[in-house]
Amino acid sequence: MLSPIQVLCSDITTLSLEPEPFASYTEADIISTVEFNHTGELLATGDKGGRVVIFQREPESKTEPFAQGEYNVYSTFQSHEPEFDYLKSLEIEEKINKIRWLPQQNAAHFLLSTNDKTIKLWKVSERDKRPEGYNLKDEEGRIKDISTVTSLQVPVLKPMDLMVEVSPRRVFANAHTYHVNSISVNSDYETYMSADDLRINLWHLDITDRSFNIVDIKPTNMEDLTEVITAAEFHPHHCNLFVYSSSKGTLRLCDMREAALCDKHSKLFEEPEDPSARSFFSEIISSVSDVKFSHSGRYLLTRDYLTAKVWDLNMESKPLETYQVHDYLRSKLCSLYENDCIFDKFECAWNGTDSVIMTGAYNNFFRMFDRNTKRDVTLEASRESSKPRAVLKPRRVCAAGGKRRKDDISVDSLDFTKKILHTAWHPTENIIAIAATNNLYIFQDKLNNEMH
Repeated sequence: MLSPIQVLCSDITTLSLEPEPFASYTEADIISTVEFNHTGELLATGDKGGRVVIFQREPESKTEPFAQGEYNVYSTFQSHEPEFDYLKSLEIEEKINKIRWLPQQNAAHFLLSTNDKTIKLWKVSERDKRPEGYNLKDEEGRIKDISTVTSLQVPVLKPMDLMVEVSPRRVFANAHTYHVNSISVNSDYETYMSADDLRINLWHLDITDRSFNIVDIKPTNMEDLTEVITAAEFHPHHCNLFVYSSSKGTLRLCDMREAALCDKHSKLFEEPEDPSARSFFSEIISSVSDVKFSHSGRYLLTRDYLTAKVWDLNMESKPLETYQVHDYLRSKLCSLYENDCIFDKFECAWNGTDSVIMTGAYNNFFRMFDRNTKRDVTLEASRESSKPRAVLKPRRVCAAGGKRRKDDISVDSLDFTKKILHTAWHPTENIIAIAATNNLYIFQDKLNNEMH
């Protein structure tokens, strides 16, 4: 899989997702989440301004064979607005923290989006016909005077330009005291869970006025608080299993068949700490920022500040594989602590066959690791290196004081304001989506593309 990757990104300047070079952007334009739907035909992004932008993949064209794979804007809508909690005197940001698609059951698509407090279920549907010939309404929709109706006609459906309609179907509110960091749809397709710093709630998709608390780690005295929940996800096949990660670097697998309140985990995944490597930053960099089940359901992928780890559900004592994402930053932890970068939350992703993992880094770099060959590559998502159809060149970071080859970049030259926090992988093909600040990049495996 780790062959050169080719850019397959359509022009999206009109969305302000990819502005003109050197153009300024606002905080609201920064992309905060990226998610493919279950077929990969749709791709949704959320931003700090509370907007959701949906891209649709273009069908294969005989006249334009290279058009296959391009994603163009399908719909844009405002998901959340800024709010104010008067009881607590707190502003609630409109930023979209997570988007999760529901499996498609009919012609319409459904997705969940959440900010810090409120989760919403949206319906995305198409309309290409309109009814005409009403008996009691005129052409502009006004009600006719019944006395003027002298004959009856059968209304007909007339073709019209395709219109994508997005409507809110459910609003799930008032269930989280702390900021929501994760939502995950269950494999039963009837329920989903939402997690904040201290609690995880289970919802039914049809019921908005109540949820069931399934995890609560809030201590009686908040001064005794030692860890928080950082991410949570349902097992892809077993509706009773879910996992959540903590700021202490641990993973807890829970089984909802055992008890209604899953405070007691079924399995605890934790790597023993090396006492000789302990430092002031050890606890911060060990905090798990993301956890993902593999498609097979056998493995867990986690990301902490410096590494990505693969865990086997049958082995709790240590990770099966550990991948160094940017170990050259270990000597820079002090300055990263001072500028708050050490608290950045990087996401991770599996490819469709669970053989390759991907995660982001600084300087708009992202890393890919092949689990079979143990090869890895560093690539860059930037306008300069990502012209359409261009092949991305592998990048290499040279540690401070090390020998530099041509085209190497020094660790001292890295731009820590440019960071790849949010990534997504197409469920079946080697197509990836990378969010770099306010830009969205879509890349495809070159070998895969040449086969079309």
